[in-house]
Amino acid sequence: MARIVVDVMPKPEILDPQGKAIANELPRIGLSGFTEVRQGRRFELTVDGEATEQVLAQAREAAEKLLSNPVIEDVVNVSALPEEH
Repeated sequence: MARIVVDVMPKPEILDPQGKAIANELPRIGLSGFTEVRQGRRFELTVDGEATEQVLAQAREAAEKLLSNPVIEDVVNVSALPEEH
């Protein structure tokens, strides 16, 4: 079995209140130097067999049609995770 990861992020022009709240909190806990935080979503899809180019294409289609809202989000990554032994 293979696992595919899909990362979805808000489009740059979309406000990200959670990211802003995290960015504001970082200096309060002693972590400085971060100028911006954007929070996204991650999905992991498990498939029987290998993560072939065809399977990755299907995962990208699922990401674009179901896992993301194309009005406010971009699919920024669709890739196979390394196999665990």
